[in-house]
Amino acid sequence: MGTVVSDEVLAEFARLRAAGVRCCIATVVRVAAPTSAKPGDKAVITADGTMVGWIGGSCSEPSIRREAQLALQDGTPRVVRIKPDTEKTDDLGALSDGEVVLQMSCPSGGTLEIFLEPYVARPQLVVIGRSPTARSLTRLAGIVGYRSCGVHPGAGLDDFPGADSIVANLDLAGAGIGSDSWVVVATMGHYDVEALEAVLRTEAAYVGLVASRRRRNAVVQALRKRGWPGDALSGIVNPAGRTLADAAEEIALSVLADIVDRRNRRHKRMAPATEPSVPAFATDPVCGMAVEIAGALFQSGDVYFCGASCREAYEREPDRYHVLA
Repeated sequence: MGTVVSDEVLAEFARLRAAGVRCCIATVVRVAAPTSAKPGDKAVITADGTMVGWIGGSCSEPSIRREAQLALQDGTPRVVRIKPDTEKTDDLGALSDGEVVLQMSCPSGGTLEIFLEPYVARPQLVVIGRSPTARSLTRLAGIVGYRSCGVHPGAGLDDFPGADSIVANLDLAGAGIGSDSWVVVATMGHYDVEALEAVLRTEAAYVGLVASRRRRNAVVQALRKRGWPGDALSGIVNPAGRTLADAAEEIALSVLADIVDRRNRRHKRMAPATEPSVPAFATDPVCGMAVEIAGALFQSGDVYFCGASCREAYEREPDRYHVLA
């Protein structure tokens, strides 16, 4: 089953990366039978716990999803070893030299080693307009770690050298603009109003306009006549960048430097509040495996279990497992 699942996982990974979604690739690197997973099996896991692919059955999946979320939080790859509780270990649950050791008492009794590799989404720079400044911006974006998208009606590959994607109209749904997208309108007087109107309908973190102050005032006035309120228009940054340069490359450099600075300051200020919600996990006190509380089928009071046998064992001898619970 590995080839089919791997193809599906890699396609999903490519989609998530293109959309700027944080995710973690999980790859089975070693097994000791009996296990349902095989070396090379893969899954891609997002920060909200969604998983596509296969890395083992009900015993391993919740724990790997939980560890993937931890890897995304700290950006640290890790190898997760899941082994039977008959094998004694002194480093249970510890992240030591990039390895996490988990034990289980599931009937299969097999051993899994799974490598988790987190991928943190890159911010996005969207450049609207087919101008020298726009072309320079898409060339520079990749150097500083931004995904770039060039937008211009009828645009082709040659219009935005180095861009990761191109949108050939002002329907910005195709650009995938989100809360970490930074948009620069560099149309140089061509369809400024239409471009800004399209951007203002998105969730872009930043809207910059490369234009003179006089041109900016005329554009804002036109947008007011189209019904846009002042609080929406006040967020348009002009002049985009911190210096009034003449050369297109210098303008682009100034604009991008300002965006990088704004994003870094915003990230430090807002990071704790913008973390996506993640599923809450409990630890099965009998086998030690993770159990997602929202979907748990087996419960005794406020204690959750991966299966009926663990719940039965707990209910027979609750004092034996009280510490783990």
